[in-house]
Amino acid sequence: MPDTEDRLRPPPAARLAAPVQLLDLAGAQRQLRAEPHLDTNGYRAVTLVHRETLRVVLIAFDAGAKMREHDAPGPVTLHVLRGALRVGTPDGPVELRPGQLLALDTGLAHDVEALEESDLLLGVHPLDPSSAPSPVRDA
Repeated sequence: MPDTEDRLRPPPAARLAAPVQLLDLAGAQRQLRAEPHLDTNGYRAVTLVHRETLRVVLIAFDAGAKMREHDAPGPVTLHVLRGALRVGTPDGPVELRPGQLLALDTGLAHDVEALEESDLLLGVHPLDPSSAPSPVRDA
């Protein structure tokens, strides 16, 4: 994890401390896309909500970017805001377009590929919050 001086934004604990949060998703998308690219996998991410049993992460993918196969410590939702993504699942690939949402069970291995420049709203609902890391590295 980078030192505080190397971060693009304040750490999630400082940013997300309010008990009520109103999010401007369009503004968050613009801000995330304007940030320098620190990730070599072709995507960048920002945690928008971090609660005991809920994580909401905005991910901006470049065209062709791939998130390698992984699983999550609880059910996940993938909601495409812009672009097109292909999600590899044990049941086969699923293509998602804006406005579509895919729900995956706990521990289900999956990968994500951006078919074009895309923005994704990821929800993770950890079953054991004490052992759940952040789902995606937040710079």
